[in-house]
Amino acid sequence: MMDFCKIVGSIVWKDILLESRTKDISLSIIIFASLVLLIFNFAVEPTTQIMAIVAPGIMWVAITFAGVLGLTRSLALEKESGNLHALMTSPISRESIFYGKMLSNFLFMFFTVVIVFPIFTVLFNVSTFSINLYLIAMLTIIGTSCAGTLFATMAINTRSREIMLPLLFLPIIVPIVIAAVEATGPLITNTNTGSQYQWIYLLGVMDLILLVICPLGFSIIIEE
Repeated sequence: MMDFCKIVGSIVWKDILLESRTKDISLSIIIFASLVLLIFNFAVEPTTQIMAIVAPGIMWVAITFAGVLGLTRSLALEKESGNLHALMTSPISRESIFYGKMLSNFLFMFFTVVIVFPIFTVLFNVSTFSINLYLIAMLTIIGTSCAGTLFATMAINTRSREIMLPLLFLPIIVPIVIAAVEATGPLITNTNTGSQYQWIYLLGVMDLILLVICPLGFSIIIEE
């Protein structure tokens, strides 16, 4: 178990060091998400009634589509640099490679959330300063990182990976995004009725399922 954790930690640390030098993934995700929010800010009149309805959806659409862009770049860079081949030929389990890449993608996406939430607050005049909101974000990103890492691995072996990843990834994470929107709404609009907790539990259940299934699928796909 200790060796497994060390391998996963080494992969995550490698990705963090590479990203700190190039800033290729984080910058593209943040810029894309910010532009989406800016466009919606001009397209939607930011009244209290309208924001209560559309604000959660706008926020998670921006983060989700920005995440797709980051996932595409993350695995593509690994393959182009030869790092993925090096990991495959090393004597480590495929599950450790998956969890290492998944945690890296999780950290990049959560960093995006930390940057995007204040921008969302400024543009749409709604509060995102809530511990529960960040908890929901963490649960949402765990699920999207698991599914995204699996399908990004599948897509990098195709010629049209930029098209294949959204086609494979987005239909699978629709339930996660819906649960995130429903759980986030009452917190953003300060209409806490307690209904968001059932959606938070649902996010947790979906995360557990993906954390078990995705590594198994990754082990099969990566060998092909």
